Amino acid sequence: MHAVRDHDLAVAQLRRSYAAVPPGQPVRLAKRTSNLFRPRSAPASGLDVSGLGGVLGVDPVARTADVQGMCTYERLVAATLPHGLMPLVVPQLRTITLGGAVTGLGIESTSFRNGLPHESVTELDVLTGAGEVVTARPDGPHADLYAAFPNSLGSLGYATRLRIELQPVRRHMALRNLRFTNLTALTEAIGEITATRRWAGESVDAMDGVMFDPGEAYLVLGSFTDDVPGVSDYTGQEIYYRSLRQRPHDALTVHDYLWRWDTDWFWCSAAFGAQHPVVRRLWPARWRRSDVYHRIVRLEHRHRVAARIDRWRGQPARERVVQDVEIPLERTAEFLHWFAANVGMTPVWLCPLRLREPAGPGSARSWPLYPLRPGQDYVNIGFWGSVPIAAGAADGDVNREIERAVSEAGGHKSLYSDAYYDRDSFDRLYGGGTWRAVRDRYDPEHRLTGLYEKAVARA
Repeated sequence: MHAVRDHDLAVAQLRRSYAAVPPGQPVRLAKRTSNLFRPRSAPASGLDVSGLGGVLGVDPVARTADVQGMCTYERLVAATLPHGLMPLVVPQLRTITLGGAVTGLGIESTSFRNGLPHESVTELDVLTGAGEVVTARPDGPHADLYAAFPNSLGSLGYATRLRIELQPVRRHMALRNLRFTNLTALTEAIGEITATRRWAGESVDAMDGVMFDPGEAYLVLGSFTDDVPGVSDYTGQEIYYRSLRQRPHDALTVHDYLWRWDTDWFWCSAAFGAQHPVVRRLWPARWRRSDVYHRIVRLEHRHRVAARIDRWRGQPARERVVQDVEIPLERTAEFLHWFAANVGMTPVWLCPLRLREPAGPGSARSWPLYPLRPGQDYVNIGFWGSVPIAAGAADGDVNREIERAVSEAGGHKSLYSDAYYDRDSFDRLYGGGTWRAVRDRYDPEHRLTGLYEKAVARA
């Protein structure tokens, strides 16, 4: 009862802070951390979400959890694992919030079975642009908000509470690291595993991978188990992504598996020296985490120290290329070859994805602001870094070429980072008509920043 009372008080404070934002000022969350890579202007005031970061309750019988919108997955997993349960999809970075993963999309290695995080939400409370809190479900009076909320990026409101489904887990995750020298063979394997949920006679509960170059790529197949001969630890001197080349078989505790990518921010910690053996021994383990690296990046964006050093050394300016894109499985090998030839960043992350099959009779749910096709296999391709700006080129040219290639492949691009679409293309790709209709209903005075303005105009 205390949790419910405290939650009600926190929602009341949130509504007061919303009412206090003067008309015409941007409405933003007043929070210290972010996993976004979109530059944006700083608001004069923000919404007080300080009391909305917890787990309200876990029902181990119904396999559900009631969770506040600003609860990080790190805190959520800590509450569910003692019950032998975890969310159906746990995004790979500890400080991603549940509300953020739903309104901004998330993905991980169980997505080939369980889709995206918003697909396991059975209901959610949303603070709307009108300052009211409504409960949205797949059916009922607010079904339109429920369907449009994923990928709305806060432009339709902010989730204060979400009820999500959970899945049972065992103590460990046994891993098979499969090496491929041919990308077509890799995509064929993804298709077979997605269809059968098995490989070489063993069940597959999780699947992702890494491409180091078109002639060397790996699929990592995970299976929940209670019995393993031993477990690895990648929170110390060893580095997880390097192990794919070294170990055909591996095992982790389920907890460490969920955060295997967080310690080194996939492979991006190398940019800060955190993979150098000497630096790694001196860098405290508690600070080898994605949120620490992200703060370093934000400081660089603000002060441009590395950019000034590059100019002093006579090196060309660099364009940030930080994107996750979903490509239809049958076009994935083609896109990866194009990417290797035209962008050249390595490694890249591979995460197969398929929208969840409906639990009962009827068609799959529609998510109009990120309209992946039901029944279609996709591969999320993640690449995070920068490339030199060629002579005669401009900052943003490479990202624009990537957007063009993604569209030509029939894919979609997540909006947590830089986007360059014109408004007509953006509306076509991201459900502009539906978004406007839902916005007009729940934010009639248009107090919240628009989706295009957030994602492209960087308002």
